[in-house]
Amino acid sequence: MTAHLRIDLDAIAANWRTLADLHGADTAAVVKANAYGLGAERVAQRLYDAGARHFFVAHPEEGVKIRALLPGAMIAILNGFLPQKAELYGNDLVPVLGSLRDIQNFTSYAATRGAKPEALLHIDTGMNRLGLDPTDLAELAANPTLLDPITIRYVMTHLVDAEQQDDPGNQVQLARFERACARLPPYRRSIANSSGIFLGPAFRADLARPGAALYGINPTPGRPNPMRPTLRLTAEILQLRTVEPGERVGYNGIWTATRRTQVATVAAGYADGYHRALSNRAHAAFDGRRVPLIGRVSMDLITFDTTGHDITQGDMLELIGPAVPPDEVAGWAGTNGYEILTSLGARLARTYGPL
Repeated sequence: MTAHLRIDLDAIAANWRTLADLHGADTAAVVKANAYGLGAERVAQRLYDAGARHFFVAHPEEGVKIRALLPGAMIAILNGFLPQKAELYGNDLVPVLGSLRDIQNFTSYAATRGAKPEALLHIDTGMNRLGLDPTDLAELAANPTLLDPITIRYVMTHLVDAEQQDDPGNQVQLARFERACARLPPYRRSIANSSGIFLGPAFRADLARPGAALYGINPTPGRPNPMRPTLRLTAEILQLRTVEPGERVGYNGIWTATRRTQVATVAAGYADGYHRALSNRAHAAFDGRRVPLIGRVSMDLITFDTTGHDITQGDMLELIGPAVPPDEVAGWAGTNGYEILTSLGARLARTYGPL
């Protein structure tokens, strides 16, 4: 491959330590979606070595994949308990229960285990996706013995707008969560995601659940990023050519030269997770300087204006990395840094070490 993804595991661990120090209590690591595209097994192992003992994934298959690497650690399944995959939870996986049906299914499963397996309880306070709604919560509060066959390790909620620190919805959710918890036994609590850690002590509770910030995404948009960069995506220049004024470049000719232009064709494209929406918008970096993307991003190739740069065939451009942060790439693509990272393609050559 001529496109290369370099991942700094020590930087990810340093970001976790920064968040754990700020949180001041237990701090988990969210490693779902293959650790946001960076390699769940390598990332989880490094975070475990750094001291993390709580991990979150979306699906039980993701939990099974890392279970043997994390002895004694909690691995929680955010999408809950799936009866059709019950055998996977026997790998000491902890479902996040978000409805009465979830609770009923998991307690039925518990009866076959001869023990009281652990779970988390999810209270919906405004996201309106997963989590106990007010009706479910009222029934559970009236019948707390429903939870007797299992052990609740934490009760949690999920913030809607934590990255918007002044959004009044954050305080609304916190108040709803506190009222909900008051109707339940005194379980340990989990509120904050990456951005929630920065909302102040009231949101930090007993367990934080950072995800994107571990991987260098800014948890405080509009302010300096407190996280270290963790990856660099580079791609090789396959060919250099000169085009004259009036000539077009790439599919549909959406870019036309207005001067004599040196065009570098680079070995990456949307099949590698470099979004087509970046066409005519993005920049790469070479030797500390930006070069603009020109024309359409295609499946395997992209083109940049490298006029005036001392550059040769075989040189590498940085598409995403310390000089071109994923949050900035996301802005050009009209998305967020999460999608930029989780889109990184399987065919990219991945290596681990300092950037």
